Amino acid sequence: MHKNIKTLEEKLGYEFKDKKLIIEALTHKSYKQPYDNERLEFLGDAVLDLVVGEYLFRKFRTSDEGKLSKIRASLVNETGFDKLARALHLGDYILLSNAEDNNGGREKSSLLSNAFEAIMGAVYLEAGLGEVQRIAIDLIEKNHEEISLDSLFRDFKTTLQELTQARFGITPEYKVLASRGPDHQKEFEVGVFIEDKEYARANGKSKKIAQQEAARVAVELLNKEKQ
Repeated sequence: MHKNIKTLEEKLGYEFKDKKLIIEALTHKSYKQPYDNERLEFLGDAVLDLVVGEYLFRKFRTSDEGKLSKIRASLVNETGFDKLARALHLGDYILLSNAEDNNGGREKSSLLSNAFEAIMGAVYLEAGLGEVQRIAIDLIEKNHEEISLDSLFRDFKTTLQELTQARFGITPEYKVLASRGPDHQKEFEVGVFIEDKEYARANGKSKKIAQQEAARVAVELLNKEKQ
């Protein structure tokens, strides 16, 4: 057990003084202990929101709050944290019940994302914000080739396509539902449909941006349905 944790600590570049903290962060509620990682996950979620917000504030010299919020939303979500959890091979360390394990729990996005948030919550409790910032931003930069609105949004369409192909055996369809405004300031409203059912709609200054935003909402909805 401790050997496994040591390997994970090496990947994080952080060694816990209080091993109980990291064990709690890795304990899924199905493991039936007096504790699980949900409280640490709650804390980690808030801490990561702040850390990524500050990172984007310093990285982008834009006063467009909406744009910064969208970039943060595309990093601070289940899909984003699942990506970082997989980079750490977190699935190998999570403590699960046999039933959850046999049910493919170690591969579930929601479970991996929650464990990542819990670990960041545990690091924050023991070492403070600076240490979370160092670990999380390093992971984000290593696992995203480029951090910009376009590159992160590209991921959502790809993610949604992978999700719908796995779950429904089809690809999503995007339809322009409306366009408003003069030619130089047009705004498009796009809906994303899966098996002819509308899952989400969004607005954007181009069809591409609206599609990506609709894909992001649809990914979140599908992930919630799965839980």
